[in-house]
Amino acid sequence: MPILPGPGFVDPLLILLAALAADAVVGEMRPVFARIGHPVQWLGALIAALEARLNRPQRSPRARRVRGGLTVVLVVGFSAILGWLVLLYVRRYAWGAAVEILIVTVLVAQRSLYDHVAAVANGLDKGGLAGGRLAVARIVGRDPESLDAHGVARAGIESLAENFSDAVVAPCFWYVLFGLPGLMAYKAANTLDSMIAHRNERYLDFGRYAARLDTAMNFLPARLSALIVAAAAFVAPGAKPFKAVATAIGDARKHRSVNAGWPEGAFAGALDLALAGPRRYGSELVDDPWIGKGRARATLEDMRRALWLFVAACLVHAGLIAALAVGRLTLLA
Repeated sequence: MPILPGPGFVDPLLILLAALAADAVVGEMRPVFARIGHPVQWLGALIAALEARLNRPQRSPRARRVRGGLTVVLVVGFSAILGWLVLLYVRRYAWGAAVEILIVTVLVAQRSLYDHVAAVANGLDKGGLAGGRLAVARIVGRDPESLDAHGVARAGIESLAENFSDAVVAPCFWYVLFGLPGLMAYKAANTLDSMIAHRNERYLDFGRYAARLDTAMNFLPARLSALIVAAAAFVAPGAKPFKAVATAIGDARKHRSVNAGWPEGAFAGALDLALAGPRRYGSELVDDPWIGKGRARATLEDMRRALWLFVAACLVHAGLIAALAVGRLTLLA
């Protein structure tokens, strides 16, 4: 990770721990970003502008792939360089560590992920199937009207599992390796993937390199996240740690994503559920296999157990970072 000494320098691992703690308390900080927009929204606006200019339907597939690759280089490179420049500036001042903590807090989404999935559980609890469908439509792309109460619960748990890797473990993984430039480059790659890496006529060629980069950057974090979930299952109520490991190893390859199956498999095994499976996106029926050999008829209580497992996994994750920090400080002492 970048070591740029100065009055504002604090060990990046301590910065990360402080940011995770801050995120657990303040979450999305909606009142702040309601006026100025979230940094990921700014990034999304840049990607949308580049896509509108470069991804013309009359161009050949090869030309669209080249322009999509250029978009990836520009957006990810710009984000990494911006992160480096921010570090160069803020570490010149005593308050620089506070600014870095704030930036990392904004780009890690453990609390907001918990809140969004908890809202689905609350929707099912207070508003029945209609309330659950309304809440789950905010976090997944599948057709909410095609879901029964069990489907709503599964969708919420699957989102919690997959995004534990994408929104918590992976951003921290790249921050630990490369500091703020690594974190910002990862968020750029992940945002590109969510915006232009779709398997349809418009994005199939233009988003090819965005999809490949996101897959590469999530490869190790996805597998690490499965191990963290399995470790968390030792302390989460009613969870099964060994089954989490076995299901992740045995069923991850069944998922259409080479990465998402690992955290989903770990959650499915730990909670003794079957996740993924057939589902509908608009008019398209996706006939995917089940991950896990437990119950497919997930319930509101299963959602609550999944949220407890997620909290435990976040604590295990923070504990790993703390152990790294102690180890490094000991070596430097």
